[in-house]
Amino acid sequence: MMSEYKRVRGFAALPALAGLAVIAAAAGALVGCAQQGGAGSKGEGTPPGASSSAGRGSPGVQGSVRSWDQYRERAGQRIAQVNADRVYLDTPPDILLAIPVLEIDLNADGSIRRINVLRYPRQARDTTQLAIDAVKRAAPFGDVSNLPKPWRFAETFLYRDDRKFKPRSLD
Repeated sequence: MMSEYKRVRGFAALPALAGLAVIAAAAGALVGCAQQGGAGSKGEGTPPGASSSAGRGSPGVQGSVRSWDQYRERAGQRIAQVNADRVYLDTPPDILLAIPVLEIDLNADGSIRRINVLRYPRQARDTTQLAIDAVKRAAPFGDVSNLPKPWRFAETFLYRDDRKFKPRSLD
């Protein structure tokens, strides 16, 4: 039976299981693309559920959401939309300037109740306040009364050296 296993740094692994994991990941990515409508829907660069006019006057997370994961993704899209001049959407660099993590507590209407800092970066600590300000600019995020309590989600901000960020929910 051990002949079927490959020894890698002291761990036994079935090569077939690794292949299945790759297939499952690829299938998940395809399903995710299909659910978001693919690359040509609603206009290039406009996140799903967001109107093409960015700014404070546009509503928060649009449409009904069924889970906190879906709400978090749409909130990340909203943060990126409202802070378009402070955001990058390409692949994050291997070495980031800072990675602050915020926990956002919401009221039933999607307005911010409280923002807690879960992780302060060791360097460029000012990026924490930049992230808090970006969240406040993007609020309100839309109705959460249909989601289970506590009405709270976390967002990680991936900052490059030029102090532009990418919400991790969009990565």
